[in-house]
Amino acid sequence: MTIKNQIMSDIKVAMRAREQDRLTVLRGFHSAIKNKEIELRPKELSEPDIMAVLKTLAKQRKDSIEQFTKAGRTELADKEKFELSIIESYLPEQMGREQIEAVVLEVISALGATDIKQMGQVMKEITAKTNGTADNKIVSEIVRAKLQAN
Repeated sequence: MTIKNQIMSDIKVAMRAREQDRLTVLRGFHSAIKNKEIELRPKELSEPDIMAVLKTLAKQRKDSIEQFTKAGRTELADKEKFELSIIESYLPEQMGREQIEAVVLEVISALGATDIKQMGQVMKEITAKTNGTADNKIVSEIVRAKLQAN
């Protein structure tokens, strides 16, 4: 079952169960996916495109949580955390920091990267290798640290 079909199925389940909060979040996902379909017309929306939309939504929620927490707005941060948990249920499981570090070291040695100027090359390779299972913010931090240490 595609992610889009899964979301539609979950919307129906949430409607039947009268889970209003979950239903609102799922409808928001569906709307974001629909907007992306309209944007890419006439090209068909692929699974990686849908994953990209969900990753964007997850990143927005993480940024909002950070901002609300800094501002002391815990009720809004909690709402965003709830939405993020639903988004993450559709995304592949994220790699841990240790796993990311191992991939970074492997790619750096494979490319023979020694300078921070090669960071873009390393990031591109890591992104292709991890296939969206690694948080790019963490990857960037680790790559920067490893290349500056050399």
